[in-house]
This record gives sequence, C-alpha cells and structure tokens, in this order.
Amino acid sequence: MAQSAQLPKQKELFGHPVGLYILFFTEMWERFSYYGMRAILVLYLVAETASGNPGLGWTNAEALSLYGTYTMLVYVSSIPGGWIADKYLGQKKSVLYGGILLVAGHGILAVEQMWAFYTGLGLIIAGVGMLKPNISTMVGGLYKQGDIRRDKGFTIFYIGINLGAFISSLVVGTVGEVYGWHYGFGLAGIGMALGLLQYMLGQKYLKRVGNFLGSSTDPEELAASKRPLSKIEKDRVIVLLVSFLMVIVFWGAFEQAGGLMNIYASEKTDRTLSFALPFIGNEVPASWFQSLNAMFIILLGTTVAGFWAKRKLKGKTATSLFKMIMGLIIMGSGFFFMTAASAQFQANGASAMYWLVLAYLFHTVGELCLSPVALSYITKLAPLKYASIMMGVYFAMTGFGNKVAGLLGESASELGEYTIFTGIAVFCIAFALLVLLFRKKLEKLTHGAEDNEREMLEQEEYELADPDIN
Repeated sequence: MAQSAQLPKQKELFGHPVGLYILFFTEMWERFSYYGMRAILVLYLVAETASGNPGLGWTNAEALSLYGTYTMLVYVSSIPGGWIADKYLGQKKSVLYGGILLVAGHGILAVEQMWAFYTGLGLIIAGVGMLKPNISTMVGGLYKQGDIRRDKGFTIFYIGINLGAFISSLVVGTVGEVYGWHYGFGLAGIGMALGLLQYMLGQKYLKRVGNFLGSSTDPEELAASKRPLSKIEKDRVIVLLVSFLMVIVFWGAFEQAGGLMNIYASEKTDRTLSFALPFIGNEVPASWFQSLNAMFIILLGTTVAGFWAKRKLKGKTATSLFKMIMGLIIMGSGFFFMTAASAQFQANGASAMYWLVLAYLFHTVGELCLSPVALSYITKLAPLKYASIMMGVYFAMTGFGNKVAGLLGESASELGEYTIFTGIAVFCIAFALLVLLFRKKLEKLTHGAEDNEREMLEQEEYELADPDIN
C-alpha cells in the first residue's frame, strides 16, 4: 500500500521490524483476555446456580444465543472502529483507546452482578472494535509495497494471537472452572493490562506507522486520502468483498469451537484419564480443548507458511484466493470427525476425546490457510484511505460468521449434533468448490497485486543461500 511505500529503514529483529513484535505481544495479551473469557463464557452461562461453582443456570440454547450475538457484535464493532481510525484518530491511538476499554470491561466482569456482566460485555465489544482492525492494519504498514516479508510478518503476528489463546484456555479456563468463574474473568483483565502496558512502552518502534492520515505531511498520502477511487482500486475492493463471503462461511463453521463443540466436550465426551493431573484430578476440563487450536497453530504455523512458499517457488498455484479456498475445504472436512464422534455417542453414550483432537487439527490447518492470508490480502488490496475500515469489514464478516455459528449451535437441540456437524462439512466444501470455479476471473480483478511475489521470493531465497552475502 502507498502508506508503506516510502518507509525509511527500521530497526529489525530476526529479519522483521521491531514494531512487529510490539504489536505481536499487544495482540497476544488481547487474545489472552478475549479467548480466556470466551473459553468459560458459555460454561458459566449454563452452570447450575446451586452448584459448587454457580453460574447463571441458562439453557444451552439461551447460552448459545447470547454467545452468537456477543461474538458477532465483538467483530461487527470493527467497522465503526476502523472508520474512527481512518477519519479521526489514526490506527495507533485507536489501538490505545481500545486497550483501555478492554481492561475496564474485563475488570468489571469480575464483579458478581448482572449489571456488571452486561456492562463488561459492552465495554469488551467496544474495545475489540477499536483495537482489532487497527492493530492488524498497522502490521501491514510496517512493510513496503511488494515486500515478500509481509505474509511472513502476518504469520508471526498470527502465532502471537494464538500463543495468547493457548495460554488463556489453560490458565483462565482452569481458574474459571475450578476456582470460580469471576476469578477467571478477572485474570483475563490482568492479561489485557499487561498488553496495554507493553504497547505504551514500545511506541518508539511505531513512530512511522498507524498515524492519522489527515495530519500527514506526505504529499502522496494526503493525495491518496482525498481523491476518488480508481478503477483498479474499485476492482480490488470487489475481490475483497467476494473473499469476505468465504470468511462468513469459514467462521460460521469454525466458531462452533466456543459454542456447540465446547458444550459437546463438556456433556458428551468421555474426558476421564487413567491417571491424575495436579490441581484437576483425572478429568480433563472441557475448556482445555479450546487450547488445541492455538497449540496446533504454534506448532504448524511456519510449516504451513513454508509449504505455500515452496509451492509458489515451483510455479504452482499459491495465490491468496487459492489458499483461502483450500483452507475452507480442509476446515470443513474436520467436521466429519465430529460426525463420527456423534455416531459413537449415539452408540455408546459417550465419545472419545481423540475425535475432538482430530477435528481441531483439521480446523487449524484450514485456519492457517485462510485467516492470516486474508489479513495480509486486505493490506495488499485495500485502498489507502479505507485501509482500516476494510479491515473492519473483514472482522465484521467474522462476526456475522460467529452469529451463524450460534444459530447453528441452537438448532442442534432440535436437529441433533450428527446432522449439524455433517451439514456444516458438506456446505463448506461445496461453497469452496463454487468459489474455485470463479477464482481466475476474480484474480484478474486484482490487477497483478501478487504478480511479482514469486520473483521476490526467489531473490530472497538466493540471498539467504549466498555465502558471499554478509
């Protein structure tokens, strides 16, 4: 994007701007707080009011309805969050204010009152809306136009997201289930406070990224923020909007993890171990399965990115759209393992834990092919003056997917998990194949946004391999 075309030399660490790691840890702690709360939210809602760790005693359908609406609003709020950044504050200040709102929201959730519960959720919705689209746009702004490191930078950033999610599902999940739900909510807030602190301390590495375009002294940036969109920019926006349809389908399926699959793990999965673990005994907490996705991303993130890079070097199809299509197919296929789990439950009254593990493995590989690629794709195609709001639209589509996930989860009480899981798998695969039919036509509308990446990758490989280069 033009925003990063004239970036001066930045201090680097491990081949990437130091600012990437500031954003990495900010997002890691933000995701620690969000996923930690998400891991126990539905379980808290359905927990009996008279139990040893009392919850609200809602029905599964009521809990999944709130979960779907809440997670939808969390991401839909990225549209006003992106608009505010583009129009008034810039991305850097928006991330700061978003972090402050998140600390307040998670802190209030620790109060055992219904007014605090709904107030906390509202503040988290606003905070994520301000932070999420703008921090992702800032990552793209660290790299010059055509810099092949951009995709790798987003993969590193994405690992940070999931490092926070992995730790939080284990730590916050255990504290919430074993010691008290509100202790878990409070712990999530402490994590966000740490993320906000390090973001503020790392501002010297973010001086040239995320600033408000209206106050820019760069003639090129000022011109780009005022002129109407060109034909090329309009075509690229069309491609992004079509790709967002895949995003809705993907997250509508994937987000069964925090809802229906979370309840399934709690109620219909045999979680008994043949040995005892410290603090929890011989039964695996249901919330721990939420950590599998993040763990697999940490283990497989660079492997999947390397696979696509090698494929591109060999001259095989490895465009962003193709990666996203394959990600949707792989993720959808993972639901066939949940189909098998449902069949086993119907036959034996319980299903084995390995079905969930296999499902999360396939979901993770699919996510690695789609989600970080989509984030990078937006920074390649989005017009400069709409950079944050287009990222906001992407996250809003994620939010709509979350709402779809909630609706599907609710329908399981009538249709049954076997039907829901199988239907999700078939629909995801069929939709991906439909987009595949139009892939080449859509890629023409990008007007060569990714055409030079293979040559740059080849040059990078040569430079890394050349012993004469210091």
